[in-house]
Amino acid sequence: MRRLVTTLVILLVVIIAGMTSLVFLINPNDFRNYMVNRVEQRSGYKLAIDGDLRWHVWPQLSILAGQTSLTAPGAKEPVVSAENMRLDVRLLPLLSHQLSVKQVMLKSAVIRLTPDSEANEPDAPIAPAHSASQGVESDDDGWKFDIGRLNVADSLLIWQRAKSDQINVRDINLQMEQNDRRQATVQLSSRINRDQRDLTLSLNATLDMQNYPRQYSANITSLTYKLSGADIPAQGVSGQGSLQAKYQQSNNTMTLNQLALSANDNQLTGSGVAVLNDVPDYQLNLQSNNVNLDAISGWQPNGTGSAQQKAQSVTSAPVIARDIDAQQDSLNVLTGFNAQVALKAVDVTYRGLKIQNLDLQATNQAGNVKIARLSGNMGQGTFSLPGALDATGPRLLVNFTPDLSNIPLGDLLRAYNLPQALIGNFSLHGALSGKGLSLTDFNSNWQGDAQMSMDNARLNGLNIQQLVQQAVSRSNNRVQGMQRYEVYSDIQQLQAHGALRNGVLTLSNLSADSAMMGVKGDGQVNFPDEQADMNLRVKITGGWQGDNDLIATLQKTEIPLRVFGPWKQLNYQLRVDQILRQQLQQDAKNAIQNWIDKNKDDKNSDKVKSFINKM
Repeated sequence: MRRLVTTLVILLVVIIAGMTSLVFLINPNDFRNYMVNRVEQRSGYKLAIDGDLRWHVWPQLSILAGQTSLTAPGAKEPVVSAENMRLDVRLLPLLSHQLSVKQVMLKSAVIRLTPDSEANEPDAPIAPAHSASQGVESDDDGWKFDIGRLNVADSLLIWQRAKSDQINVRDINLQMEQNDRRQATVQLSSRINRDQRDLTLSLNATLDMQNYPRQYSANITSLTYKLSGADIPAQGVSGQGSLQAKYQQSNNTMTLNQLALSANDNQLTGSGVAVLNDVPDYQLNLQSNNVNLDAISGWQPNGTGSAQQKAQSVTSAPVIARDIDAQQDSLNVLTGFNAQVALKAVDVTYRGLKIQNLDLQATNQAGNVKIARLSGNMGQGTFSLPGALDATGPRLLVNFTPDLSNIPLGDLLRAYNLPQALIGNFSLHGALSGKGLSLTDFNSNWQGDAQMSMDNARLNGLNIQQLVQQAVSRSNNRVQGMQRYEVYSDIQQLQAHGALRNGVLTLSNLSADSAMMGVKGDGQVNFPDEQADMNLRVKITGGWQGDNDLIATLQKTEIPLRVFGPWKQLNYQLRVDQILRQQLQQDAKNAIQNWIDKNKDDKNSDKVKSFINKM
């Protein structure tokens, strides 16, 4: 045991003595120029190292450098700059004049991907592939240079495609290790803060850089992220993902395959292509079994949860950060790229609505969006909403040609927190246009025309049959209505033509039929004020009791009914007395006429005729 310990101590002393000797025998500044020249020969980039290089022996043999920068040819600013750099080198290759670097570590580095850091030598000749690297490998004089691992800690990435569009990626911690075939494994974590929103992410990936920079690929095996901040639910949006990406320099194209991404309760898979020109062009083909947009937006229906929970469901942006200009809803971000999107989802949840078999096909040309298909199922109904969006102006312009069939109207009203005054299976065919997509915009900036119909409808809070029959019974005791009424009106089928102008829906050619009632009329529905004013002509065909002759007359009589006022407390006005008075006068005329017909020779018949004419 003593001999083993003695041997280990002697070996340790020899290693320390050898490393110490290297410190004195080899000056790291001897290969400073070599590193600068080889970096420029390999890539064209200029490496600048300020100050002297110096050895650092413990805990491993390293070379320390001061301020370091790497600049592209003709660029105004360096691509990479760091306060200090450390090169961890292997001991034995130094004895044969080989600088084998196990790891390059950059501390507090700043990485710039901006127009000022891009190469700016349009007339420079392009060297043949591998020519620079072959020249280095054939150079047997001086030092040989190899790097195995890169470590970037506590650094910053500045990504800018235009002067007004800059993204800062902070707290970058990157570890990358490559093999002899220029294949690398990467571990990355960072944080992005923009527009009062914070995105943290980490990933593990493998890179294939054999044909860099002409072509390279990445396989992101694990990606985790969390998004929080302004207008994001209090619990944030988080998830995992994986994908395969490949970049081709010749056409500046990034191809994505085997994309799998989760966001709270959402799952997306698919593929995509991005052509990264001055105006990027994206193509996305996505599929999902479940898309819960409420889990991302934090939407909650009224009446669910406490007021405190509702207030905390979404963190609002500070008032100073909100754009109070009319462009807040213009979606002008669409003007910065072109895109083609195809999305198919089996189940979608939006504002509490359950949608099945959603199919979206849309294109964007610098802010001009064409929605070729937006269709799906709701309950037993179907919908199709093809249209167009124009985001190139100060306000978003919208055009839709909706085609709805048997959509549950009550679910739609509940989704937008509107009173369910009228529910049923709703159908609509028409054209709508306006400015903006919010409910406020719909109430003030939209217009259109449509043919509407409803099946199995119910008018809640108002029983039209009860109103008419009780009013008639109070005016004439010869007839009565039913003993019991519901607090709603059942309508088997309803049809009307609607014209929307600035939030006011004008209804014409309205007709409604049920087992005991027929209704015709017209009127208006004011969405901003939540009021209605309908002029109806009601014919009650069932539920009467009493005088058969009067019942037969009432079943054929259209009684004027005006329904008006706030949706939550509708008022009504019936002119039953006038109708009954007219009916009594007609009955009297008929009775007198019958008497005259039977008593033509009576000397008083002429006086009776004169009296009838005065009536």
